[in-house]
Amino acid sequence: MTWSTADIPDLTGRRALVTGATSGLGYETALELLRHGADVIVAARNPEKAARVAETLTQKGGRAPTVLELDLADLVSVQRAAEEVGSTYDRLDLLINNAGVMATPYRQTVDGFELQLGTNHLGHFALTGRLLPLLLTGSRVVTVSSFMHKTVRGISEDDLRRPAGTYRKWEAYGKSKLANLLFTLELDRRVRAAGAELLSVGAHPGYAATQLQIAGPELAGNVRRARFAGAATRLVAQSAAAGAWPSLYAATYADLRPGSYVGPGFFEYRGRPKVVLPTRTAQDPELAQRLWAWSVEATGVNPVLTVLR
Repeated sequence: MTWSTADIPDLTGRRALVTGATSGLGYETALELLRHGADVIVAARNPEKAARVAETLTQKGGRAPTVLELDLADLVSVQRAAEEVGSTYDRLDLLINNAGVMATPYRQTVDGFELQLGTNHLGHFALTGRLLPLLLTGSRVVTVSSFMHKTVRGISEDDLRRPAGTYRKWEAYGKSKLANLLFTLELDRRVRAAGAELLSVGAHPGYAATQLQIAGPELAGNVRRARFAGAATRLVAQSAAAGAWPSLYAATYADLRPGSYVGPGFFEYRGRPKVVLPTRTAQDPELAQRLWAWSVEATGVNPVLTVLR
């Protein structure tokens, strides 16, 4: 695979929304989309930080993005953001579900869900569902997972509201990334069954240097561990720009098949993007259907039945 960002086509006239675009993979993804002519909506929890980042993106990308306030750990915020987008635009060409938290100490979302599953999966599930009317025009949804989905063997409804006493941060992270893939593939199945013009695909960055590695220790108040994690990551990981390649490939490669999953080419660790395989668990349609039902009940959003019926 010799793909590079130079192979991204002209995106003039295309509108993209990128979650978590103020740093790391999301920032690099938004930057390349801007450089190739797209109109980019930068969705982020902190509007002040997002405004500052938007200035940098404008300078480096040659185009000014739009800032959208979005807290994926708050379903009311998700609804407000989706309504703002829906009242402003008549379509979205690309939704990149990128934002996430990793290996955090035990926390709950505003709505009482375990933070990692609540943010990484349920927030994006609700956002995608609410934006779906704008996406059924030959658009793409790219949901970012992780090779850490391989570390868990399943997921249950209890995981969504797992209590602190049984919480294990890396297991919860792996399950949230498994949920991302189960959602990606189930969305693909459902939109194809409905005859909708939407491509649902997944991506993962391999091991890339981002703020995620230090955010968990910082949230736990462990400054020493955060510094060690940052130093170790910078030593062995590929750059955030390289980590964004699979997302960009998934978002823009013309001949990508529905339900594809894209990761780095070198043992899925680093390098140029290629289509890779999820685990059997991630490809389990029955588990995906159960997760979908749990997610509908948890969020009050039904992306298929309320939009595609």
